[in-house]
Amino acid sequence: MLIGKACRFGGRVRSCVVQPLACLFTASSNMAKSKFEYVRNFETDDTCLRNCYIVVRLDGRNFHKFAEQHKFIKPSDNRALGLMTRSARSVMEELEDVSIAYGQSDEFSFVFKRTSTWFKRRASKLMTHVASQFSSSYVFYWKEFFGEQPLLYPPGFDGRVVLYPSNRNLRDYLSWRQADCHINNLYNTVFWTLVQKGGLTTAQAEDRLKGTLAADKNEILFSEFDINYNTESALHRKGTTLIWEKRDETATKRVKRPNGEEEDVAVTRSRRRVHAHHGDIIGEQFWEEHPDILEDDAC
Repeated sequence: MLIGKACRFGGRVRSCVVQPLACLFTASSNMAKSKFEYVRNFETDDTCLRNCYIVVRLDGRNFHKFAEQHKFIKPSDNRALGLMTRSARSVMEELEDVSIAYGQSDEFSFVFKRTSTWFKRRASKLMTHVASQFSSSYVFYWKEFFGEQPLLYPPGFDGRVVLYPSNRNLRDYLSWRQADCHINNLYNTVFWTLVQKGGLTTAQAEDRLKGTLAADKNEILFSEFDINYNTESALHRKGTTLIWEKRDETATKRVKRPNGEEEDVAVTRSRRRVHAHHGDIIGEQFWEEHPDILEDDAC
């Protein structure tokens, strides 16, 4: 059924619905500004305090079960860690106000600049955007790391937003996460070594490690299995730190000479990209080498 009257364009007659539809949109617009608009008053103000670093931390939801069902290698699966890092890089490339991110195991923390105005600093917007970008990237890049191994069901990540007002507070937060990485990785390394190489059951390995300190765990690895924990992969011991860096990249470009001949010429350009580090971020060296990450406390 045609609505409205016929209009002539370029000698052809077409049905014209402009006038009736205009009425509909006008009515709809009026309704949006009518008595129903009061429901917006139920929204809470979640604007993050100014001059604070905004940290969005994601944690895998029920990832112990997810790792079991997808047969992750124990104690650490480089494929899974690589996928987490690739997903985090995707977040940073989408949200350039994230100045640094740190991840280990099934978690990643993203630090927004204290001067960031993304999404008007609304905590809900920042958290949901980070979580959705990370989760979709995890699914999107799955095959890049796991090949033909199927993804059995979508992974889930929960998130939280925490504000840190000073550089010291932020550094202590990141130090806390890296210390947690060390504690967990040392335990898992010893635990699965006792199971896989020592022939213990998981229950026996758990009993063996009850009440042990870091020095005890290092001694078990070294004296019983000739493993020096300090030479284990830094990726596993230190986690992954992502930062923006400018680096020179050389590419080959085909150019045409005045004589008409073509040849390949190397062209070097400086590009700002996200790069991964697997070193210590608790001490001073990392921060001295990358002074642009932290902003002036006096801002």
